[in-house]
Amino acid sequence: MTMTGRILSAAVLGAAVAFGGPALAQKDTITLGMALEPPNLDPTAGAAAAIDEVVYANVFEGLTRFAEDGSIQPALAKSWEISDDGLTYTFQLREDVSFHDGTEMTAEDVKFSLDRARAEDSTNAQKVLFEDIETVEVIDPQTVEVTLSSRDGAFLTNMAWGDAVIVAEESAADNATNPVGTGPFQFEEWRQGDSVVLSRYPDYWGEPVALEQATFKFISDPTAAFSAMMAGDLDAFPSFPAPENLAQFEADPQFKVIEGSTEGEIIMAMNNAREPFDDIRVRQAVAHAIDRQGLIEGAYFGYGTPIGTHFAPQNPAYVDLTDQSAYDPERSRELLAEAGYEDGFETTLKLPPPSYARRGGEILASYLRDVGIETEIITIEWAQWLQSVFEDTDYDLTVVAHTEPMDIGIYARDDYYFNYSSEEFNAIMKELDATSEAGKRVELLKEAQRKLADDYVNAFLFQLPKLGVAKADLMGLWEDQPTQANDLTGVYWEE
Repeated sequence: MTMTGRILSAAVLGAAVAFGGPALAQKDTITLGMALEPPNLDPTAGAAAAIDEVVYANVFEGLTRFAEDGSIQPALAKSWEISDDGLTYTFQLREDVSFHDGTEMTAEDVKFSLDRARAEDSTNAQKVLFEDIETVEVIDPQTVEVTLSSRDGAFLTNMAWGDAVIVAEESAADNATNPVGTGPFQFEEWRQGDSVVLSRYPDYWGEPVALEQATFKFISDPTAAFSAMMAGDLDAFPSFPAPENLAQFEADPQFKVIEGSTEGEIIMAMNNAREPFDDIRVRQAVAHAIDRQGLIEGAYFGYGTPIGTHFAPQNPAYVDLTDQSAYDPERSRELLAEAGYEDGFETTLKLPPPSYARRGGEILASYLRDVGIETEIITIEWAQWLQSVFEDTDYDLTVVAHTEPMDIGIYARDDYYFNYSSEEFNAIMKELDATSEAGKRVELLKEAQRKLADDYVNAFLFQLPKLGVAKADLMGLWEDQPTQANDLTGVYWEE
């Protein structure tokens, strides 16, 4: 992705002009780059991470929210009480909260939102987050009582997900194209294929934000992303898609590189219900065929941490299981022979647009071919991936980053696209849900990680780092990304 000296020189000159001219006067606006355009703007009706990257904490809010350090903080609920049996949560809501259309937010809206998310005909991508809710009762306009059918130690965390934001019955149906929330920014415009514009909401209940306007500009091509930053067309690219260019930004005093962690486990998913991946020996062979460090160097220029299970290395409960599926192509060939594929087999690898998938997929295919697995690469757009892979499970192999926080529980879902089924794993998750004691939860999480590694459900590759680029005087962007968000509530320009 290296640019010619002529183009680079022109870009640097353009950046100098931008810094020396009108850009200096625009200290209450920001333009951010994003690699992917969201398919819609309703976080309660879509699985794409790009939705939350625009609207989480900016346009929409939930009862609770994630802070940058991953802790759970009050949001629309200013406080709560939990019954002794752990089944009833009584939330006290903030007063004087309004939706962006001017209507008041009350306990009725909380009831509507939670009942809608858990309804039989719900289209919520994370409907499982709400399945333990038995009733939602309005006590008074500022008090709502949620009763669970069984204890759920992660309930307050679940309420912080973008899928659990509070919406109004009057506007919910149109949130996909005209989102109406309670956040500090309101929706202004969506230029399809180009950008989404938000503006400061003047009647926000909380601390006013410093920014008057925020524009999210969609640039999928890594070379174009680099050019846009260098030309001054963007103020920041919080998840920069071209890690090979970071050294150039680090050497330029006009910019800063923001390196942190995410909750994104990059995996090569295997369809556990489709031959030959329904054979654990084949899945094990695939895992041993991959040189994770070589993949990180080739696909992400050395940025990233190898993983051996579906869990974030920065989490205190993480278990390093990478040795269990260490790079061993000879062992991989032996396992294939044991499974009846001594001459290998043919398969397909579907790759969505992100650079970690497209670049990484080429490298992964070469590793698989080395052990006799002839791999045809099929590149698809996100809409196709969501339909054919995520919804229809019509795939052999695919590469994707699972960026949802603490999402190991997806492996307990019967209809999830991995088609993995384990009564033992499900029992671990059920016990975890019923456990609130911190030490016991850590042990159960470790047990769950080991079970996934033992079953070689997927090829666990590496943890997606958060690699951002911003103008040097732009402050307050998240360094770490505990959830898929570009939270602008604390962003400001340094004087």
